[in-house]
Amino acid sequence: MSISLYSGKVALKLLVLQFMTFVILSACFYFKSTDWSISAFLGGMACWLPNVAFLMLIRLQKVKEEAPVRINWLFAFSEGFKVILSIALLIVALGVFKAAFAPLVMAYLAVLVMQVVAPAVING
Repeated sequence: MSISLYSGKVALKLLVLQFMTFVILSACFYFKSTDWSISAFLGGMACWLPNVAFLMLIRLQKVKEEAPVRINWLFAFSEGFKVILSIALLIVALGVFKAAFAPLVMAYLAVLVMQVVAPAVING
């Protein structure tokens, strides 16, 4: 993600687009079965919730007051936390909830693609 995404309005638009992506995808999977729909929803949440946590951690920093080295460490910590949280949520979805693999992965990848494509669309 680029640093321009950390403004409040653009970050909120990105999160809303990601949320709508996996909600619509899980609604489409409902026609196959409810298990697939729930699996797609869990896959989307496994990608979306870490993004929410990442953006909330990044918004905590005060750029004007802190040294650049401290900002870099906070960014690295936030990114590491995001990856660990994403892996943990995928393990919970597959292990605890016994989610179907195909819709889980498809929803996860759809949210990842939206994370890459949406900033280009939003910024014009």
